[in-house]
Amino acid sequence: MTDTPLRLVVLIGSHREGRFAPTVARWLLAQLEQHADFDVEVIDAAQAGLNAEGPSPTASLPMLEAVGALAARMDAADAFVVVTPEYNHSYPASLKSLIDWHRTQWQAKPIGFVSYGGMSGGLRAVEHLRQIFAELHAVTVRDTVSFHQAWERFDEQGEVRDTEGPALAAKAMLDQLAWWGTTLRTARAERPYVAQSTGV
Repeated sequence: MTDTPLRLVVLIGSHREGRFAPTVARWLLAQLEQHADFDVEVIDAAQAGLNAEGPSPTASLPMLEAVGALAARMDAADAFVVVTPEYNHSYPASLKSLIDWHRTQWQAKPIGFVSYGGMSGGLRAVEHLRQIFAELHAVTVRDTVSFHQAWERFDEQGEVRDTEGPALAAKAMLDQLAWWGTTLRTARAERPYVAQSTGV
């Protein structure tokens, strides 16, 4: 590892009222406090100022201003972790909107996942997201963290009941993210990544 921490953006993908995402995100941030490789920033889809639709030439000025503000923060990132629930076997529209409003910000950067849901633990959402990020020239790390029956895995104070398993999963994912983040940051500095745009 280099002496300079990786700039890690945690993306909270849910935006429904009463969402469980902040509980999962708080747990993740506590895990990140034990990982010296990262300088962490949080971007919350519920506060991003984007609608649930993709980029549009008729977008309002506030929308474009929100996109511009997010783009600068995401440009500076060396890596991302996406916190996502599973809605109807996939990921939320709010997360897709945040992804689609940006393109070069993802390129040649690693992405990890923390998912939650019912029996599948959000893993179907993650598998769909891997395809999206591959199209955007990002690198998704192999290991993930998933909370199956998530509402039963946390107590009334928002603490994980069984700490050991999730903590080990988080360490494995974050270690991989740190390796890819450091490697790709060096590669981008030595030889800028070039990708042909397929957007319309």
